[in-house]
Amino acid sequence: MPVRFSIPSPPLSWSSFQVGPLTVHTYALCILTGIVAAVIITDRRLRARGAPSGLAIDAAIWAVPMGIVVARLYHVVTHPGDYFAAGDNLWNVFAIWDGGNAIYGAEIGGAVGILIACHRAGFRFLGFADALAPALLVAQAIGRFGNYFNHELFGVPTTLPWGLQIEATNPKFPPGLPPGTLFTPLFLYEQIWDVLGAILIVVLGRRGVLRLGESIASYFIWYGIGRAYLESIRIDPTSGGFLGIPDNEWASFVLIAIGLTLFVVLRLRPPRPLQARDESVAKEPVEPVASEAQ
Repeated sequence: MPVRFSIPSPPLSWSSFQVGPLTVHTYALCILTGIVAAVIITDRRLRARGAPSGLAIDAAIWAVPMGIVVARLYHVVTHPGDYFAAGDNLWNVFAIWDGGNAIYGAEIGGAVGILIACHRAGFRFLGFADALAPALLVAQAIGRFGNYFNHELFGVPTTLPWGLQIEATNPKFPPGLPPGTLFTPLFLYEQIWDVLGAILIVVLGRRGVLRLGESIASYFIWYGIGRAYLESIRIDPTSGGFLGIPDNEWASFVLIAIGLTLFVVLRLRPPRPLQARDESVAKEPVEPVASEAQ
């Protein structure tokens, strides 16, 4: 009998472990690791753009808690059947360690936090967003390991050798399919897509192709396209949606539209400096994007 290759899901016992009286969830560790990576990458890119020292950390202090709260709120609102059906425990609304933290919600909350930090520092929001764009993709790629450990975020059945094993006892296992069915590893597809996007943005930035605001616009378009496709083949529980299209897919279309619109608007305007809107803050000359140390 021929050997059937596939990607095994890790043991469910790996999804959490005990440290004394505390339960540490692997999903949360993946998210935190992604956040740390994003702060480090963004800080380096911001310093190359002449940003005030510590701006990335200041922004994280505002953006991370706001992003977590809005991410969870977005998920709960778009998945009401998972939390408000008869017999459900309402406290599960706050169980972020079990998964269910929407990236689009995190971006909305995080953007508000970054706006606050940039306003306080006198640094252009678009300049910060450009520095953040590839770091955000790296953070999302790292965070998707949490979905792998939670046995979630998978797509249509597949016979490809990188099909993902999901146990038939998993509540997310689609009814009617035989045990042993392999599924498309959407978490892995998104990780690859995110890393490629981060590399592309960095390369275009170093070559001076992207102007102020266009790195984050590229992120919107790149991530929106990838996420829209992945949502279209996703079959583990997803949010409801208009015309049978999941809410996250609609959100992806909106993200693409925002990115395209931002590109058009920025190209119609004369180039602007990367640094602060307040000339008293931006006294030093700013290095061009093409020569920044990524």
